[in-house]
Amino acid sequence: MSHPRHELDPVIHTPARFSIMALLSAVERAEFRFVRDTVEVSDSALSQHLTTLEKAGYVTVRKAQTGRRTTTWLAATPAGIAAFTCHISILNQIAAHPPHDANAST
Repeated sequence: MSHPRHELDPVIHTPARFSIMALLSAVERAEFRFVRDTVEVSDSALSQHLTTLEKAGYVTVRKAQTGRRTTTWLAATPAGIAAFTCHISILNQIAAHPPHDANAST
């Protein structure tokens, strides 16, 4: 029997990417600066995490011109939402059913 932790998504599991996916799965789309400030990462760190999430097919990054300014919009894809939902389910399974060890002390 294999521990459920082996089913956790390594792309989502890092704290920053987990936080990004949690935010994006709750909204239709979010502006780059809002995500950066909410997750409390630098521009470059967010960009790196987004590249990883985008390569996995979990996030889309779209740029739109607003006057003279370019705004970057981020959105979770259906595959990203499904992966995040599965990841949460596995975490809940681990938390709800800790292993029973006859040698463990209480």
